Amino acid sequence: MRISLQRSFEPQGEGSTGSLYLVATPIGNLEDMTYRAVRVLKECDIIAAEDTRQSRKLLTHFEIPSKPLFSYHEHNKAASGPEIIRYIIEGKNVALVSDAGLPAISDPGADLVALAIEAGISVIPVPGANAALSALIASGLPTERFTFIGFLPRERKDIVAQLNALQSAQGTLIFYESPHRIKKTLELLKEVLGDRKIALARELTKRYEEFARGSVEACLSWLEEHPPLGEYCVVVEGRNAEEERMELNAWWQELSLEDHVGRYMQEGLNRKDAMKKTAADRGVSKRDIYNALLGD
Repeated sequence: MRISLQRSFEPQGEGSTGSLYLVATPIGNLEDMTYRAVRVLKECDIIAAEDTRQSRKLLTHFEIPSKPLFSYHEHNKAASGPEIIRYIIEGKNVALVSDAGLPAISDPGADLVALAIEAGISVIPVPGANAALSALIASGLPTERFTFIGFLPRERKDIVAQLNALQSAQGTLIFYESPHRIKKTLELLKEVLGDRKIALARELTKRYEEFARGSVEACLSWLEEHPPLGEYCVVVEGRNAEEERMELNAWWQELSLEDHVGRYMQEGLNRKDAMKKTAADRGVSKRDIYNALLGD
């Protein structure tokens, strides 16, 4: 397999290919912006923006000199993407920004990154604020392992299918959801995943930042008294390892030792290996199984 190697900070000579910079922008509070992000936006040749009007406001606030703003979003990416790549190949440095947070997270920036890598262009992340990770670290739920899902599908059957696929996920789950769909999503979460612990986060880093933490049922009740406003990050407790182990072992819980061993023998194992697997299932030594069966 061929390796694609990139060293982003090597000096570039006259007429060399430019780079694609993925620049994080504020998710609410303008102070989320980093010094490096401001510098890159000042130094780049072109800015590719999800919403050029929103980006102009940002550039004005940080006194970034006017420069070409190129529209790049879900509905024009097929045409705009190759054109942006052409500019970079001609030697222009392009900064990609989304309306808020890290570009390429739940937005078409990921497609532009893929095009750039395919063309041998350096892709340079300029990190900063991110709504999903900000919600996770303040949720009170485990952070050692997590899965970012983004927005769920729109149709009920598709939502249920995706949630069913996540039932056994041990890590914390992170979703994005709109205010008019949040109640429906929480109802389906409870139906498919159970009444787990969750955290609802909205207005992150803004003046009226808000977290609601509790069970799914408790948060649904809370939303009845506090009508949803703004986009939500929903952080959901994952299944723990003990729960998964118990479910995997549920099939043999009612079996006798002899029947447990017999089930493995029916699957083609010899008696010795069947006893070994039975011992592993039950968390005991093979000798314990042997002695118990010998004493019967």
